[in-house]
Amino acid sequence: MNAVRKTLSALLLGLVATTAQAGVTLLNVSFDASRDVFRDFNPLFQKYWQAKTSEAVEVKQSHGGSTKQVRAVADGLEADVVTMSQVSDIEFLVAKGLVARDWARKFPNNASPYTSAIVFIVRKGNPKHLNDWPDLAAPGVQVIISHPKTTGNGRNSYLAAWAWALRQPGGNDRTAREFLGKLLKNAPLFATGVRDATTTFLQRRMGDVLITFRAEAEMIAGEFGKGDFEVIYPSLTLQTEFPVAVVDTVVDKKGTRRQATAYLEYLWSREGQENAARHYLRPRDPEILKKYAAFFPKINTFTIDEVFGSAEQAFATHFKDGGIFDQIYAAK
Repeated sequence: MNAVRKTLSALLLGLVATTAQAGVTLLNVSFDASRDVFRDFNPLFQKYWQAKTSEAVEVKQSHGGSTKQVRAVADGLEADVVTMSQVSDIEFLVAKGLVARDWARKFPNNASPYTSAIVFIVRKGNPKHLNDWPDLAAPGVQVIISHPKTTGNGRNSYLAAWAWALRQPGGNDRTAREFLGKLLKNAPLFATGVRDATTTFLQRRMGDVLITFRAEAEMIAGEFGKGDFEVIYPSLTLQTEFPVAVVDTVVDKKGTRRQATAYLEYLWSREGQENAARHYLRPRDPEILKKYAAFFPKINTFTIDEVFGSAEQAFATHFKDGGIFDQIYAAK
């Protein structure tokens, strides 16, 4: 009997040891343009967490258009965390009961660890002299933009253009609507995501200008070289934020809340902020921002809250079914 007990004890100890070594797996569901950011961030977190807890963590990634990604989570994709390109997508998960209502207060900076801005990418030499928003609405100009209805990049680009028009002398909702109508008529198609838009512009050679995140321009430079394009900073543009949240229903089911929370918190660590800066995302840490100041020229920006009240108000007015975007698109 004692021999049997010893054998069982040895088996149980072996099982515990195997489980401990196996660690946990986290799934980060994110938007299209963040692939490279998290490719480099994940090993930093894994090394940190292993040293702190002796626990191995495997991190899996899922990328696509921001709105499509959160709909996949709502439909059952078991994300431990979401790292998105617009607040309204996380609020969508709040409405579905998957994310806590106070998610933005669980991390610093309204749960946005870094920012970027909407800029223009043009062909080398800027042959059509596209220097500011009104140039993009001129006849004969082709604009490549991600879909404003289904992607964070597209929505941010649309809102940047709207705010520029609104803030011109005599600007109001009517003039902004007219301006967006002209600009969107110049779009031969709407790309399905940031990378699809980039591929359309650079590989398929469609369009005269690509509207995208500032950080995406550096990805383009790394992949395609700087000889084919130039970055243009409009006179006024949107500061884009990248909110993050723990998916409460999933981490409670899997027992991964501690690891998932630490994963997001580490985005504000020195290593996390350095990684963001190296990918041309504007870090929140003032020391890191100073170190990488050459990466971030001064741009005249506004926030969504300053112009639209909140991301939720902007979404409800412009992007819900039947909203202003649908009305403009129907007339397009």
